[in-house]
Amino acid sequence: MVHSPPAMLDIATFIVVAQNASFTRAAEQLGTSKSNVGKAVQRLELRLGTSLFQRTTRVVRLTEDGEIYLQAARMALDGLSEAETALAARHEDPAGRVRLNVPAGLGRLFLPTFAAIRKRYPKITLEFTLNDRHVDAVGEGWDIVVRIGQLPAEGEMTVRKLCDLRLGLYASAAYLKQRDPITSVKQLSDQQAIMFRSISGRLRPWTLWDGGQTLVLSPDAAIILSDGGAMVDAAVNGLGIAQLFDRVAQPHVISGALQHLLPKADTEGAPVHALIPVGHRMPPKTRVILDHLADVLRLPLEQ
Repeated sequence: MVHSPPAMLDIATFIVVAQNASFTRAAEQLGTSKSNVGKAVQRLELRLGTSLFQRTTRVVRLTEDGEIYLQAARMALDGLSEAETALAARHEDPAGRVRLNVPAGLGRLFLPTFAAIRKRYPKITLEFTLNDRHVDAVGEGWDIVVRIGQLPAEGEMTVRKLCDLRLGLYASAAYLKQRDPITSVKQLSDQQAIMFRSISGRLRPWTLWDGGQTLVLSPDAAIILSDGGAMVDAAVNGLGIAQLFDRVAQPHVISGALQHLLPKADTEGAPVHALIPVGHRMPPKTRVILDHLADVLRLPLEQ
């Protein structure tokens, strides 16, 4: 026969008896009768099928099984207490400074959305830094670090995946008006390319889907940049074609500043993760900002 879990009140009563080594003192501490305390312990022993105390007229001692159960019971109650605290924190009024470190391209996507979060949580102050280098989140005191692609080996961080990105080709109408319509990947070799240099010093080639296979293309660069936000600016200002992440480019496509070229040549890009320093629980101020970032990246892309 499978017994239902013992009532938490019985477990709490058992712990008080064990701490006091006395049913009488436990009853006084709990504000109940010695009889009620004894019945609570008896119910618990019946459910467990073992004796938890050795009882004499002079002393109450834990049995070996009682010692084991006391340790487990304390851990369980501590865990429940921490969970209750965490749940309560979710409903606290979030307040304080949240330090964000975000890649430049994504940062410009998030920035226009912060007015809404500030209106909802006016006691939160955002400190927002845009850069594409890997940072020491713990050592530099960041609350949330957002990164695209491969993550650094960081044992002191909690990782939350926010979304997956796709890579596509984008250019301004002004640039495209000066050239013949681009209808195939083969025509890209004659175009001005805006290329990205990663923090490793390597130029990132264009990865394209063509004829049922992935094609890696390294076009001649008209301009080389190491800042994701500057890549977007260069494309918007007609300096050439850039391969950008879909969510970074999308606001500019909607505004008409950029056009999406050869959509069928788009390829899978990279995942976006948020890194949060490990702690006993996440502060409410950090949680609401993290949830907001995830919500922004979950919005469907407009066509």
